Amino acid sequence: MKKVSIIIPMHNSSKHIEECIGSVLNQTYFNIEIIVVDDNSVDNSVSIVETMDDDRIKIIKLDQNVGAAKARNTGINAATGDLICFLDSDDYWVFDKLEKQVKFIEQNKYAFIYSDYAYLKNGEVQHIAHVPDSINYRQALKNTTIFTSTVMFNMELLSKQDIYMPNVQKGQDTATWWKVLKKGITAHGINEVLAYYRVGEKSLSSNKIKALKRTWDLYNRENLSWFKKVFCFCCYVWNAVKRRFF
Repeated sequence: MKKVSIIIPMHNSSKHIEECIGSVLNQTYFNIEIIVVDDNSVDNSVSIVETMDDDRIKIIKLDQNVGAAKARNTGINAATGDLICFLDSDDYWVFDKLEKQVKFIEQNKYAFIYSDYAYLKNGEVQHIAHVPDSINYRQALKNTTIFTSTVMFNMELLSKQDIYMPNVQKGQDTATWWKVLKKGITAHGINEVLAYYRVGEKSLSSNKIKALKRTWDLYNRENLSWFKKVFCFCCYVWNAVKRRFF
């Protein structure tokens, strides 16, 4: 049975961290390690995790706030699993997420997989994001559909260097997917909701503007021509609208 490493970066996550980790402990797939990387929280997040009595949980405490990318990379360094997943501290999984993904990735010998997910607000599902069956680098530039908490990497086909996240303030997950796909790999999706994304309480309009800027900045990192950046950006906006409302 393959071992799965689940990396959870945590910063002042006391409101949701118990439900997040609980959704991993309650999985039907048992051969796991949960690597919680505390990014210098000042609330009681760490004490909550420490009360969760399960020897599959490992807590790494950082002595300064380094951001999500470095926190996830710290978790990657510590991971010993054959497969690596990420889970954000305010999201959670359905009970058989790992069992279904391990079967899917193993049967097909895939390097990189993801799934549908649901937007959750005030405890209620607002919308379901349906993902394509597969996506390559060129397609991913136009469609940022891959959600971090649904990703699974096959470390028998990838190296840790391949999946280290670049140290950018925002969008490090998308930049990582592009880095992996640029190797000629195609990612594959499961058309079933396996994770719940908790919509933040900040202004939606503010978040949208920041997302647009973040994606444009990521295109600049890819050294795309101006025409290609504009074309991909227009496709990205359309796909983002479809994902949220259709």
